[in-house]
Amino acid sequence: MDPLAGLISGPRAAGAFVLRSIMEPPWSLQIDDHAPLSLVAMGRGEAWILPHTGEPVQLTEGDVAIVRGPECYVVADHPDTPPHVIINPDQSCTTLRGEPLAEAMDLGVRTWGNSADGRTVMLTGTYQTPGEISMRLLTALPELVVQRRADWDSRLVTLMHDEVVRDEPGQEAVLDRLLDLLLIAVLRAWFARPAGEAPSWVRAQSDPVVGKAMRILQNNPSRQWTVESLAAETGLSRAALARRFTDLVGEPPMTFLAGWRLSLAADLLREPDATVSSVAQRVGYGSGFALSAAFKRVRGVSPKEHREMAGSR
Repeated sequence: MDPLAGLISGPRAAGAFVLRSIMEPPWSLQIDDHAPLSLVAMGRGEAWILPHTGEPVQLTEGDVAIVRGPECYVVADHPDTPPHVIINPDQSCTTLRGEPLAEAMDLGVRTWGNSADGRTVMLTGTYQTPGEISMRLLTALPELVVQRRADWDSRLVTLMHDEVVRDEPGQEAVLDRLLDLLLIAVLRAWFARPAGEAPSWVRAQSDPVVGKAMRILQNNPSRQWTVESLAAETGLSRAALARRFTDLVGEPPMTFLAGWRLSLAADLLREPDATVSSVAQRVGYGSGFALSAAFKRVRGVSPKEHREMAGSR
């Protein structure tokens, strides 16, 4: 398993909110949807993102921004333009006084804005629940990531803009997968920069010993691992592996394994025929009860509640 796949464990967009916006200045949108993660991909023109903290950042054609929630942020034609539209947690749009704007600004299939000929065209894709994105990824990212068009070679932005306006059977599933691909592509390019801010466990994958240990754990989560048995697979002593793993990854091997097992379980629980007991066996827990207790402790919801939330969208 490659480093980025191990990092994101997915992602798994399911009924993601994907919308094309066409805007003519002046305009300013306050995004207050509490979403854990959103992407803004510029198709034409320019826009400014004002994160909850930090300085405004300008986006131009072909740029992609990843915004980590749940704090609100603003997207506008200029940093000084005050917000006049609010995007709410249910993805409804209203004026500052709460008046609905969906009909007034409807421009067709998954398209919205204040002018059909506006100078700015941008696409927003939103992961609407934390279960769609691994907590390991969310805690690794800064509040705002910007990938410039000049710094990568990808046609996914153009493809997303082409596909978002198509009204065909199964199109939502197509957009979910394209959103996943775009996120992975942006993260891959961003982490690969010379000044990249990849988290420690991504960098650790390049270590010949620790990287091997991580891949062994990720590919064989059902085995009843101990530091001793993992050390035997890598050729180091128990103490040497534990020390090197912790130094490079930032956590001990068994802590890393526990987090990976729960991330994997979260994905497997989405499968229609999966039971808590069967998932527990696949990810290395002795019983469904043990998995449920760990899942609830770490994620704040039971496996059943997690499954229900995933199935309701």
